[in-house]
Amino acid sequence: MITIDINKKLHGSNGEMDLNVNLVIQQGDFVALAGQSGSGKTTLLRILAGLEKANGQIIVGDEVWQDDSYTISAQKRKIGFVFQDYALFPNMSVEENLLFVQKDKQLANKLLEMTELSELKDRSPNTLSGGQKQRVSLCRAMMNKPKLLLMDEPLSALDPTMRTKLQQEILTLHKEFGTTTIMVSHDPSEIYRLASRVIVLNFGEIINDGIPKDVLLKTSGSQKFSFEGELLDIVKVDVIYIAIVSIGQQLVEVVISEDEANSLEIGQSVSVSTKAFTPIIKQL
Repeated sequence: MITIDINKKLHGSNGEMDLNVNLVIQQGDFVALAGQSGSGKTTLLRILAGLEKANGQIIVGDEVWQDDSYTISAQKRKIGFVFQDYALFPNMSVEENLLFVQKDKQLANKLLEMTELSELKDRSPNTLSGGQKQRVSLCRAMMNKPKLLLMDEPLSALDPTMRTKLQQEILTLHKEFGTTTIMVSHDPSEIYRLASRVIVLNFGEIINDGIPKDVLLKTSGSQKFSFEGELLDIVKVDVIYIAIVSIGQQLVEVVISEDEANSLEIGQSVSVSTKAFTPIIKQL
């Protein structure tokens, strides 16, 4: 369990604000931090990592990482950090980037195999694609088997297909190592796929906290529309089926028939439209 009760005064583009966060996160949770830019999400990650100072207390398990009189250094916190810009050592091979963290070749080989990078282990980072670099960055973050994995919009620079692939790899590693994960993301479909809990920050304050479906879902059928989106899930509620679709920056629910539920596949591109205020969902 992670207990966070911190305060830090921030000077952002919208002026001065207080970052006030009081949270309890269970071991093994996958938490997404959402909210507008400048709301304090990245600063919170950096405080947890020991890269920035704040007032208050952070307790991970039975270990105090910080209180009013004591703070352990970033090097002594068992964390993994995945940055948006990869932050790989250009003069080292893929394998050497991993072994720099921990001299455990067996673990390095396992991670490279899980992320389909084994054949690239002797390559230098500057010869890799963006998706491959981010996989290496993710593997490197897992090399010390972190208690806490922190990710700051790790997939935002990648194309949709690669993002979807790496999202699955992130979830696989999260479950394999039983790591508690906190990820900053602005992508509702990414949050829905990965997170078990969403915390929304606004001007340094928590304004919403719950499961992704409850926090993100915004259903609107008050007027005729036709939008393209991605089918994220199909949920059976009593005798009806509900399709959950990501459209732009929001999620919508559409009631569908049993035949539609059986013919549609998660991850498909679909169109959502209304006819006489009744939504119709069709495979693209």
